[in-house]
Amino acid sequence: MFEHRERGRTRSKPGPSGRGEAGEGVISTAIAVLIVALLGVALWAGFSVIMDDATARTSEQIQSIDGSP
Repeated sequence: MFEHRERGRTRSKPGPSGRGEAGEGVISTAIAVLIVALLGVALWAGFSVIMDDATARTSEQIQSIDGSP
C-alpha cells in the first residue's frame, strides 16, 4: 500500500572560496533573531517612557482633584 522511498541527502558543494553553504541558514536565522531582539528593546524603551509619563500625569491629576500636596 505505502512505499518507503529512501531520500538521498545532498550536501552543498564548496564554491570557489572552498566553503559550502551549509551554515547560511543558521547565520540568516541569527541575524533575524538579532533584528527582532533590537526591535523588542526599542519597543520596550518606548513603552517604558510612555508609561512613566502616563503615571506622572495621572499622579498630578489625582493630586489636583484631591487637593493634597
